[in-house]
Amino acid sequence: MPRAMWSGAISFGLVNIPIKLFTAVSRKSVHFNQIDTRTGARIQYRKVSAADGEEVASEDIAKGYQLSSGEYVLVGDDELASLDPVATRSIDIEQFVDLDEIDPVYYDSAYYVAPDKAARKPYALLTQAMEQQNKVAIARFVMRSKQYLAALRPKDGVLVMSTMVYADELNDPQQLVDGEDVADTDVSDRELKMATQLIESLTEPFEPEKFEDTYRNEVLDLIDRKAAGEEVVATPAPVAEDKVVDLMAALEASVRDAKEARGRHPSAKAAGDESRAEGDGDSGRGKARKSSKASKAGKASKSSKAAPKRKSA
Repeated sequence: MPRAMWSGAISFGLVNIPIKLFTAVSRKSVHFNQIDTRTGARIQYRKVSAADGEEVASEDIAKGYQLSSGEYVLVGDDELASLDPVATRSIDIEQFVDLDEIDPVYYDSAYYVAPDKAARKPYALLTQAMEQQNKVAIARFVMRSKQYLAALRPKDGVLVMSTMVYADELNDPQQLVDGEDVADTDVSDRELKMATQLIESLTEPFEPEKFEDTYRNEVLDLIDRKAAGEEVVATPAPVAEDKVVDLMAALEASVRDAKEARGRHPSAKAAGDESRAEGDGDSGRGKARKSSKASKAGKASKSSKAAPKRKSA
């Protein structure tokens, strides 16, 4: 059972719902320490002055903000503490918005919001009401002396809270392309059609379990092999080459490859086998019907031949 990292209440209007926050994502990476290869001991870090290289005691270290002139403005911990937001232990909902109004670029870290036992009913009521209306709550709260903007949204019967970045923290994308508007770039109808076909051929339901951190897996495999005493010979990684390609040729080849890959997929083969089986069944039933008709016709013919002719009176 994971430990709650924050406890408080969801507050909106006169409603107050006691809750606890649990991390929704556990970041996984491979961490290394710096080791002295002569002794096998870890490397220690010391805080030294850039002026004389001497080690500096903690009480002689202060926070400094560098100005454009290169000078530093020193700010004390007590001065910063006086500006800390009041820790109200409350997630204050300020408004509700439609889910599709929020660009995912604003989302940051995700947390599960779990209710206290006594607050399950109001929690469930809020969650179901938001889910029915497809609404997201925009709120503010303080955690560890920092104020956050957050979005609360229902997911599978529980509330998920995502901290958000502020609008002035987003970089202007137009600055990344020298001020030119990418939307004004001319594309032909044929290019657009091919690109659309490529997207359609690669479209399938999102299954997050299919995707793994292959780099982390390979690093851990390397560590296991070395820990087992295997001598590993490192090979240089291949260098990617920049190639100038024909856009239409690349699109056409990509669409063709995607269709072939989809045809080789087990689900596609199973569907094809099932379709052929149904066709064979229909054909067999058709043959059976024809055989039955022929048999009936043969029996009728024999019956007519065997019947005695009546004499006229």
